[in-house]
Amino acid sequence: MAITGRQNPNAEEKKKLLCPFFWQRRTTTASSSKPSFARSILPARRRLRLDPSSYLYFPYEAGKQVRSAIKLKNTSKSHTAFKFQTTAPKSCYMRPPGGVLAPGESVFATVFKFVEHPENNEKHKLNKKSKAKFKIMSLKVKPGVEFVPELFDEQKDQVIVERVLRVIFLDADRPSAALEKLTRQLEEAEAAVEVRKKPPPETGPRVVGEGLVIDEWKERREKYLARQQVDSIDSSS
Repeated sequence: MAITGRQNPNAEEKKKLLCPFFWQRRTTTASSSKPSFARSILPARRRLRLDPSSYLYFPYEAGKQVRSAIKLKNTSKSHTAFKFQTTAPKSCYMRPPGGVLAPGESVFATVFKFVEHPENNEKHKLNKKSKAKFKIMSLKVKPGVEFVPELFDEQKDQVIVERVLRVIFLDADRPSAALEKLTRQLEEAEAAVEVRKKPPPETGPRVVGEGLVIDEWKERREKYLARQQVDSIDSSS
């Protein structure tokens, strides 16, 4: 006689009853693999803040070399090396092409580009994207490490692509907010270059002649004693 109100266990329940150890191990393995998978699909955290953040603006002057500027700031807690790459190396270059920034440090980079003469009424390309692109990469480094391009080849797995910037041409004869900001950033970039050219202030003893070190305080004391001797001779005579 069939017993009503009772159902047979399904296939999954049978597996649990027959192989409890296998089922528990399978569940534990699947749950432990979820965080690592989630970490693998998350985008890498950026180390630099860029201004402008998406485009490089250039004044349109056909047949001339024009300039753009971008500010990079290290927002991470470690020293970070940065490097520029471009899809148009024959007509573009950057100054500096790379460097190392301490935490919180900023730098202005100047980008140079040669604008070719228009072929098919290229004036219509103003305020539109150009084919040229600039890629900015970053790499975490130890304090004291100097920038060399080979750093990014030696540690490819640790390199982050911060941003790929597109080029936009601006009408140099028509005032705009973007053009005003570009002019201001170029002035700040030039001022930063002049500051870097100045020699660091002297904090130690002066070096005079061929390696002769003179302590300024000792020099002043000797001059003072010499004046005292002259005064005593004059008073005795």
